[in-house]
Amino acid sequence: MSQRDPAISKGIDWSLIWIYFLLVTIGLLAIFGATYKEGDPVIQSFLNFKTDYSKQFYFFLVALVLGLFTLLTDSKFFSATANIWYTAGIILLLLVFPFHTRVSGTESIIRIGGFQFQPAEFCKISVALALAKYLSRPDTDFTRTRSQLIAAAITIFPAALTIMQKETGLALVFFAFFLVMYREGLPSAILVIGFAVGALVIATLLVEKNTLALVLTGLALLLAYLMRRQISRDPSFHIQLLLLWVVCVGIQRFGVPFVFKHVLKLYQVERIYSTIGREVPQEYIEVHEKETDNTTGKKKDTDYNVRQSKIAIGSGGVIGKGLLKGTQTRYGFVPEQRTDFIFDTIAEGFGFVGSFILMLIYLLLLFRIVTVAERQRSVFSRCYGYGVAAVFFFHIAINVAMTVGLAPVIGIPLPFISYGGTSLLTFTILLFILVRLDADRHMVIR
Repeated sequence: MSQRDPAISKGIDWSLIWIYFLLVTIGLLAIFGATYKEGDPVIQSFLNFKTDYSKQFYFFLVALVLGLFTLLTDSKFFSATANIWYTAGIILLLLVFPFHTRVSGTESIIRIGGFQFQPAEFCKISVALALAKYLSRPDTDFTRTRSQLIAAAITIFPAALTIMQKETGLALVFFAFFLVMYREGLPSAILVIGFAVGALVIATLLVEKNTLALVLTGLALLLAYLMRRQISRDPSFHIQLLLLWVVCVGIQRFGVPFVFKHVLKLYQVERIYSTIGREVPQEYIEVHEKETDNTTGKKKDTDYNVRQSKIAIGSGGVIGKGLLKGTQTRYGFVPEQRTDFIFDTIAEGFGFVGSFILMLIYLLLLFRIVTVAERQRSVFSRCYGYGVAAVFFFHIAINVAMTVGLAPVIGIPLPFISYGGTSLLTFTILLFILVRLDADRHMVIR
């Protein structure tokens, strides 16, 4: 159909569509640059469905069809079926347990013939829709604790199932939806508590445990001194401060060690400590079975990926070596250079300038999504828009931070750039549903 056909184009925000095409094109070029074998006919290899870039090209065509179908769908359909999407997502996650295929250490993939499907990716769409549906209900009072707990449960339940499938990275993405809740009135104190707990966990990893316990005790005494007037008027403050001190020390002395010993795998613990530049404490290693390379019997080098990633990014310099000229990514020094570390291919091939331009494009995408979300009349559409922005922001920030060693390697793909059919289809549908909702922004969708 023509671009001017009002059945499709009326109200469409074409800036989001063009940014989408631009990012997918960059992704195809990056995957081509990382995996192309010298001597292969370029056109034929792009069409034979045997190379990674040809598969990604066909995934893109499928994504386009789904995107067009989404644009032709009535906006009210997404609100009316939001709970069905969520139920379907949970069922798919549950089906992973009996029917999963183990791939690269994860048990979150279902293989159907020659295709692989990761339900946790699909669940990002279902959670975004279900959360938007719940927050837009007329009887939802988000100032009440009960409503906040229900919204949190919508997000945390699929995250817990994903963690059970040994896909910690994707599970963390679901916590990005708390930004949507904050936009809709979640008390800032809850976010402050969340960041404080995060800071306490980091401090636990960096500071000797007895020293940190003394510091926490000193801070509690200082806080009690500063609040002595409030305490004199309300003696219950004593109990509250004591409980706060007990919780903090409990997290530091028992909570963090328990998670690192009995929840996380050894390679995850090693990656976290590698990120902060520390050696893994012997007490954690003794609890876990030591991971070894099956061929050499040597312990795995958990720093290797990030070390090679930094070399690749640094070797790109200011303007890069050019497409197909990068040595680190072309010759396999950087593992997973087509997926988790696809940013390295761009940084090495096009240097700081290319990386900076890519980040500007992503910033433009995020800014545009938030702008679109804010102009919605419908609470459902606004909440969904912020859900999309939160998911994209988390993926972009964590993936780039992984490649430069500022975050642990947790297997987070770069939106529209990393290789992967499920990932590309998920991000496409996420974005195109927002475009469809925005096209009907004059409507109040419940």
